[in-house]
Amino acid sequence: MPVLQYESIKRNLRPIIDLVPDPFWWGSFIIGYIKVIAFMGLTTSWNNSWEFYFVNNYAVSSVIALCFTLLFFSAPLLFKGRSRLWATWVFSAILAFLLFADLVYYRGYGDFLTFHLIAQLANLEDLGGSIVSLIYLPDALFFIDCLLGLLLLIVKRESGKEIRRQIPWFLLICVLAVGFIYSAHYRYDRVENGQNQIVFRICWTPTDTMRNLSPVGYHFYEGYVYFKENQVIELTPEQKEEIGNWYVQHQEDSPADQYQGIFAGQNLILLQVESLENFVINQSYNGQEITPTLNRLLQDSIYFPNFYEQVWNGTTSDAELLTNASVYPVRRGSTFFRYPLNEYNSLPKLLVEKGYTTQASHPDNAGYWNWVQALSAMGFANTLDITDFVMDEKIGLGLSDGSYLRQMLPILEQSGQPFYDFIITMTSHGPFDLPQEYRELEIEPQLDRTKLGGYFQSIRYVDKQIGMFIESLDQKGLLDNTVIVIYGDHEGIHKYYNDELAGIQPQEDWWMENDRKVPLIIYKKDMGPKVIETTGGQIDVLPTVAYLMGIEEEKYAGTAQGRNLLTTQRDYAVLADGTFVGTSKELEDHAVKGLTLSDLIIQSNYFDQKEK
Repeated sequence: MPVLQYESIKRNLRPIIDLVPDPFWWGSFIIGYIKVIAFMGLTTSWNNSWEFYFVNNYAVSSVIALCFTLLFFSAPLLFKGRSRLWATWVFSAILAFLLFADLVYYRGYGDFLTFHLIAQLANLEDLGGSIVSLIYLPDALFFIDCLLGLLLLIVKRESGKEIRRQIPWFLLICVLAVGFIYSAHYRYDRVENGQNQIVFRICWTPTDTMRNLSPVGYHFYEGYVYFKENQVIELTPEQKEEIGNWYVQHQEDSPADQYQGIFAGQNLILLQVESLENFVINQSYNGQEITPTLNRLLQDSIYFPNFYEQVWNGTTSDAELLTNASVYPVRRGSTFFRYPLNEYNSLPKLLVEKGYTTQASHPDNAGYWNWVQALSAMGFANTLDITDFVMDEKIGLGLSDGSYLRQMLPILEQSGQPFYDFIITMTSHGPFDLPQEYRELEIEPQLDRTKLGGYFQSIRYVDKQIGMFIESLDQKGLLDNTVIVIYGDHEGIHKYYNDELAGIQPQEDWWMENDRKVPLIIYKKDMGPKVIETTGGQIDVLPTVAYLMGIEEEKYAGTAQGRNLLTTQRDYAVLADGTFVGTSKELEDHAVKGLTLSDLIIQSNYFDQKEK
């Protein structure tokens, strides 16, 4: 084609070309989107490295990722000339660094960078070597386009001067992208209430939130939550007085009994068992005990059969908060995600004053439910996550309870005594798909294939591992000086699969009722049996255990929203949805009000302000 003809065509097409973003912008956006999709694949991989794993319903997440990436790259369209090229390159570099930093942090902690973390950069000063060890050579792929783009901008210094500001494109991208994101939010979050897909909602695991929103959307939403929802509020004098009066009315003048301080100075293990419900205790199927170990422990335990779960949006993490801090979780979202650095007059802090060493362990990523950060702030001197254990057997969500509890034994042996260890299990988490070799109950195939059959098998497995754990403690000489508190974090089969029970044939009444109870068992070798029928809940663990451990009531009377179930004359529990259960009906208004006041307590970091 003659040069003159080419130039003529070029001049004629100039008005159209000027309407379309420049090739440098298009290339940066497309490569950026590819990197976003690659990142989302990498962070849903089990080994957190360069193996990809894409999950079901990824189409919606991919379109949402496209929209957020478009929004991110729309800002350079407001520039013109070479400023457009440089702005595009800067945004590409920011995205590359963000993806790289998130990936490295995810490998080490199972979480992503947050504004909470940025506020604690001083904590990273000694982690340089650890961070470097988490970087892989293929990570350089995130930066190749940035290096090539920079080289292109330096070499072609005269290019791009004719680029015009493209506000129409900017507005079009904003309207289309925001429109799709909002429509997805309206459909999945509001109409379907998260049944099939979630968009703007913090999930229990950061990888789910990241996958639903994409990296750009994740950090946008996390920033929104941090600055809008997570800020500490200032209580009015009237609100402070209301909280103070509630605690005064909450106190009882109950006489002490024979259990006061009975375990003072002894080691304490709190064993939070995943999805353990009370209806399986002392229950059999086809003549086989579902929980033979726990049933046997009842012969030397204080057992509370009318003990209720009180968790809310934070599920497992809410149980950790309720039992260790004796405050109700916030009414919206997860307390550990929204307020991970709050101060509490917690059980570990109370025991530290008695000379105890404290430790919390959970064979899971540190970022799941933000548990490491929250429990550290709560007063646990040491935390053990999945990186502290050998992943030699994976069942369900992670390390099997059998391996986990075996690996905990030498750790407990080496702990300074007296110790308080908070141990959290995982294997009995839904969907209760226990491997066949561990299914010890003889159940008809049609039932064994259901969620209920899987639940029975999973609980039987965990029950057996608890028995072996306690037997090993006895063999190591630790059991004589150790009290073990066992409870369920929340319901299992009735919480997540209650609708499926009606279709199981034949049915038995004992598994059909959803009473929302979990067991509380306080075991001490050779103690003898005791059953306390008083109605209570997870919020009552701290004052009850503190009483047994010889902690003076005045140490926690003005901070614990729970009651000492061994001496209380009040019979009730307030469930997370505000339901009042128990016989002390005259206290319903006061008891339920505790939910609202707990929101104020947590949102204002009340106990920290009170100390000051």
